[in-house]
Amino acid sequence: MVDSSGHTEKMANLFDKLSDSYDEVGVDFFQPIAATLLSSMPPAEGERWLDIGCGRGAVLLPVAEAIGPHGLAVGIDISSGMIEHARRLALHAGLRNVECEVDDAQSPATVKGPFDTISSSLVLFFLADPLSALRNWLPLLKHGGRIGVTTFGPVDPRWEEVDEVFQSHLPPEMKDARTSGKEGPFASNEGVEKLFQDAGFSNVRTTTATIHVRFADPQHWYDFTWSVGQRMMWLAIPEHLRADVRKEAEARLAQYAEPDGSIIFTQEVRNTVGTRPAD
Repeated sequence: MVDSSGHTEKMANLFDKLSDSYDEVGVDFFQPIAATLLSSMPPAEGERWLDIGCGRGAVLLPVAEAIGPHGLAVGIDISSGMIEHARRLALHAGLRNVECEVDDAQSPATVKGPFDTISSSLVLFFLADPLSALRNWLPLLKHGGRIGVTTFGPVDPRWEEVDEVFQSHLPPEMKDARTSGKEGPFASNEGVEKLFQDAGFSNVRTTTATIHVRFADPQHWYDFTWSVGQRMMWLAIPEHLRADVRKEAEARLAQYAEPDGSIIFTQEVRNTVGTRPAD
């Protein structure tokens, strides 16, 4: 078992700092990705649904609306800031069937199953021990219940070229931080499916979707990178070098600018779903 306590604290601090700006800079990213996950396992009225690593509610809130007042949508996140925003947004939307708690996705301790469905969007690759986490999630799901996890597929080569400006400044453990390593289980559909199978899930399958991510200009891209987990990359660069790194990134972005100055990249997402065996 990987000792994840220090990693968990680091992630909690990062996402607490991100919580006010996360998904708030005008880039359509998390909602379109959440929609691809829900299309692969549509919510059913009256379900008990657990969203692990719920953030501000990109998956949780659409689920709560879809399952209706007789269902229950529970969200957990390691960041208290994210949980505060998810609660506020649920109340603002008039969703009374939502519960949100601070909890560790690696080993949830506050929630009690069984749930009909478990979802987790763009979370698993941030965890210290993804396989152990999936094994911890299994008992929270009813027999025959569904699980769905979203991870990143191949990166747009143009986007990857821009992100290369960070690479020489990053410590080894942070390389390719959004997928936890190109050679690991998140490098392929088969790798993620094997994690599911090794954790005890059955009927595992993967679907993919491509979303288009639009930045109005290089400033918009810069604001976005500080509002998501990529902030870790900026913080790894000595402060006196950040302006030069940004200048190089913007020069690379300029190669791909549309006539109106915007930059549009694609991002492939992978939705892996499975079930807890019925027996």
